[in-house]
Amino acid sequence: MQDKPGLGEQALDKAVEIGISSQLDEVENLDVDIKTDPLKLVQGQVDDVKIAGDGLVMQKDLRVSQLDMHMTGVAINPLSIAFGKIELTKPTDASVRAVLTESDINRAFSSDYVRNQLQNLQVNVNGQPTTISAQQVDFRLPGDRQVALNAVISLPDNQTQQVAFSAVPVVSADGQTVALENVEYGEGEELSPELTKALIDQTSAILNLSNFDLEGMTLRIKNLQVDTGKLTIQAEAHVEKIPTA
Repeated sequence: MQDKPGLGEQALDKAVEIGISSQLDEVENLDVDIKTDPLKLVQGQVDDVKIAGDGLVMQKDLRVSQLDMHMTGVAINPLSIAFGKIELTKPTDASVRAVLTESDINRAFSSDYVRNQLQNLQVNVNGQPTTISAQQVDFRLPGDRQVALNAVISLPDNQTQQVAFSAVPVVSADGQTVALENVEYGEGEELSPELTKALIDQTSAILNLSNFDLEGMTLRIKNLQVDTGKLTIQAEAHVEKIPTA
């Protein structure tokens, strides 16, 4: 009898792994660990659900190096277990930790989606309306709570110019978005306020956790820690549905 609950938990683990993987473009490693006992399972109670993933690639080519999610006291429909699913009978909350590296964020800046957002921007340069495009964006996490951006901008007549600035990412009061504040420019002056705003908006959009929502889950950022080379996001998730096969 001791093996059966273990096997049942394993079947649910696998179902959730397949369900989450189906929502991702790529996944290097994904591990789901569900803990409960058979009596509680029959009553629709799951003690503990842990989800840990490495190298998860979401929509728009957004990659998370590490993602850990933990939820306790999960109420489920016991009949759903017979079909290898976890159907929640009421929403639950989960703690979430996500780690993004410089290369993860640069990958997003190199994606077709973000590159298209930074093409043919109508801006004012030296008081003149001008069409410019970002050819290349280099994102860095130098430490000291800052992010840094260096962009090569193409101007009319085949001219190029570099734009560099650093800023401090700040989480909004509702935990839904990340804004860049205390913008400081590198060498030279600001090329165009509209261009800077476009670069800041795209950086904020990449760091916006709503991009990482899985089906049935809504994330709210609680804390953002910026270290040299990596960015760690602590969040809470409101879970109405756990993805299963």
